[in-house]
Amino acid sequence: MALTESRSLPLGALAPEFSLIDTRNQQRVELEDFNGSPLLVAFICNHCPFVVHLLESFVQRSTEFAKPGVETVAISSNDVTHYPQDGPEKMAELAARYEFTFPYLYDPTQTVARAFSAVCTPEFYVFNDEHTLYYHGQWDSSRPGKGQATGDSMAEVIDLLVAGKPAPETTFPSVGCSIKWA
Repeated sequence: MALTESRSLPLGALAPEFSLIDTRNQQRVELEDFNGSPLLVAFICNHCPFVVHLLESFVQRSTEFAKPGVETVAISSNDVTHYPQDGPEKMAELAARYEFTFPYLYDPTQTVARAFSAVCTPEFYVFNDEHTLYYHGQWDSSRPGKGQATGDSMAEVIDLLVAGKPAPETTFPSVGCSIKWA
């Protein structure tokens, strides 16, 4: 078993570069494709109960966030040898079933997850239009079996970002399943 030490990506850090395949259409998507736009990056996967719990809310809110110009990208970095349900074909099926309007990227080498210091699914990062980290934290305070996922915490963050205000001083970390490292 490989040990992975997590480290926080500090607020104000530049977004790590990525160039990954969108499982919806097999097109390459890179960070620079979002130049000039705020960006919500979500590390998710298909099977995690924490992701399943908030998936409808995530898809709905991502569409709402696009109206003021905030782009969304979801990334799955799980080891598909041991978790085949998180492989690219199944990712494409999930994206079609939930009608993702944003890329669902596959990180086969897990280098992007490591560059972001991501450790769990779901895990959320919000970058401003210069792609510096504005927020890293939870979607909302709900959990599987404890409340309905609304995305209210993230909506507050996005509203502050769009209004040009500082990020919230108090944040709560994402909670979920650990990324399944190869």
